Amino acid sequence: MIKGIIFDYGGTLDSRGVHWSEVLWQGYQQAGVPIDKETFRAAYVEGERALARERIILPQDDFHTLLHKKVALEISYLPEEYDNELQRSWVDLIAKYCDDAARQCIDEARPMLEELCGRYPLMLVSNFYGNIDEVLRGYDIRHYFKGIIESAVVGVRKPNPTLFRLGVDALELTPGEVLVVGDSLRKDIEPAEKLGCHALWLKGKGWTTEEDKMTHPHTITRVNQVLDWTDRF
Repeated sequence: MIKGIIFDYGGTLDSRGVHWSEVLWQGYQQAGVPIDKETFRAAYVEGERALARERIILPQDDFHTLLHKKVALEISYLPEEYDNELQRSWVDLIAKYCDDAARQCIDEARPMLEELCGRYPLMLVSNFYGNIDEVLRGYDIRHYFKGIIESAVVGVRKPNPTLFRLGVDALELTPGEVLVVGDSLRKDIEPAEKLGCHALWLKGKGWTTEEDKMTHPHTITRVNQVLDWTDRF
């Protein structure tokens, strides 16, 4: 019987299971940035690498501030140079688009979190930049979670199952008593099951076509469907 639930954050609670590169790409298109998707993906990867190397995102940054920094960094990796004022307008438009999209997803997830936190202790386990607490507070959902295990804080990243072990230990439960909900088969579902947890895959548009083709017996397409699964394990 499930006695606690661990949620992933990025891609799970804030984008309906859709990989965040896809959300950002939609923002780039809305802003009219004249690049193709392959060019965008290359800049996205370079931006993620830079964020991993340098302390660009600060603990006090909310999600809009994070997006502003992230998009500005990505645009700096585009192969062509653009007018500074035009770049700033792109950054503003994309950051607003993505923040609005995330807020809408969080609002959709809120009733589910409200109901679940009345029945189970909830933990958040996330590969993030060191500011997830501020992000959750900005969207007014921090109070639903007993605690947070964040990769940038503990120095371990998924798919290392150690991150989930820390979440299970914080819940003071055994792996078999914990359900893990995440949007990545490789980074969430497989390591959680390796640890002995139950797992539920929120499947949306992924980073690779290979993952999009994969299947799992415990799959949902909307995060509020977690409510229908808690009694099945």
